[in-house]
Amino acid sequence: MFNKIKEECGIFGIYSKKQRDKLAYPTCIGLSGLQHRGEESCGIAINEDGIIDYHKDIGLVSDVFTSHVLEKMPEGKMAIGHVRYSTTGLAKKENAQPMVIRHKKGNLALAHNGNLTNAIELKKELEDNGSIFTTTSDTEVICQIIVRERIKTTSIEEAIVNTMKKLKGAYSLLIMSSKKMIAVRDPQGFRPLCMGRLGDDIIFASESCAFEIMGGEFIRDINPGEMVVVYNNEVTTKNYFPNEKKGMCVFEYIYFSRPDSVVDGINVHQFRENAGRCLAKQAPVEADIVAGVPDSGLDAALGYAKESGIPYDIVFTKSKYIGRTFIQNTQNKRQSLIALKLNPLRSVVNGKRIILIDDSIVRGNTLRRIVRRLRNAGAKEVHLRVAAPPFIDVCYFGTDIDNKEALIANKFTIEEIRQELEADSLEYLSLDSLNKITKGSNISEFCMGCFTGKYPIDVPKNIQKDTFEKIEL
Repeated sequence: MFNKIKEECGIFGIYSKKQRDKLAYPTCIGLSGLQHRGEESCGIAINEDGIIDYHKDIGLVSDVFTSHVLEKMPEGKMAIGHVRYSTTGLAKKENAQPMVIRHKKGNLALAHNGNLTNAIELKKELEDNGSIFTTTSDTEVICQIIVRERIKTTSIEEAIVNTMKKLKGAYSLLIMSSKKMIAVRDPQGFRPLCMGRLGDDIIFASESCAFEIMGGEFIRDINPGEMVVVYNNEVTTKNYFPNEKKGMCVFEYIYFSRPDSVVDGINVHQFRENAGRCLAKQAPVEADIVAGVPDSGLDAALGYAKESGIPYDIVFTKSKYIGRTFIQNTQNKRQSLIALKLNPLRSVVNGKRIILIDDSIVRGNTLRRIVRRLRNAGAKEVHLRVAAPPFIDVCYFGTDIDNKEALIANKFTIEEIRQELEADSLEYLSLDSLNKITKGSNISEFCMGCFTGKYPIDVPKNIQKDTFEKIEL
């Protein structure tokens, strides 16, 4: 919704046992299931007998891939797709993915979810050695390094491993060479990536929800540091970095991923419901109804209601026609659209004491506006409960929070935040509770740097979303 954290991308890939037409259609369906991960641009690349053709543009999947465009796309044996929200590199058509490169040993297409922390240093090194860049995305850095390594090595796998040794930060990748499809997840496992099956086809996606939407089945998650190669209709796998410290982004569960996804062994809806249950135990309050801020607060609100015994209800109607594509570039514009997005149900709200659940608080401006609208609709009391700890630090691994001074929890105490938001009470989920509800994951360690200031790897002292655009190298 407005003024929310935005995560960079979603990736999807399909490998068919035989060459066939209409491969763009299932790829498009898979990308539609990942649309929530990026709404700025999208693209599909198809491998037809070693020749990679592609189409990409600014806009939603449904707008970019019309029936006319899909019909014109070539047949092929494999395809990868991408939906993007920019964190490194601005929202321009040339930054849309997949990125396609032609080099002396063949063709390469790459789709990337994540954010490199050493991209600036790597880009400078490449440029000092003659590389020319046509985009402002850190994804092109990855492509350039892979191609340089491929020229020196005997296989694309060896080139990718050599590249991984140079990269720092978050990267879940889908790579197509002339003959192979390769899925890679960074050694920390910051961003999710999983493998499934659609009939005889092998499919990959950022989230398992993409498989279910298209009638496929989930096989397993790609492990941190693992490379999965599909070649000649066979799947091989190897983990090249098994002993690295792990750091799955916990915000994948709190906000980014769809509720119907299973990420590293945890059902996202159940995680959020458990967060709400923990909040009810940790911060009870007398009230008439429990409600969530649509859509990201609804699952936690349901959990709070079940645990507390207070009835769950809907207090807002939500417009279906104002999506994230209407997010504006100034705070005033964002706030002016809230009234269009959410409208309180006066018949439900009037005279009631409301517990309102949201997934997180970033800057606080949007939530203050929402509280005011509830009061104007007649709410007697509004008690805020947040299904995450206070957001106190920046993210270096794929979200657009790059300035800790903008975070309300860095400027005020919880009591001062409550006053700023004009709520009757305010409580956040504790770190202890958050740690308890992550226990079911296949990954033992999580990145909670946005809540603690401690990260699983060294981070740069200063990095901004548009650094790649502005820096002179």
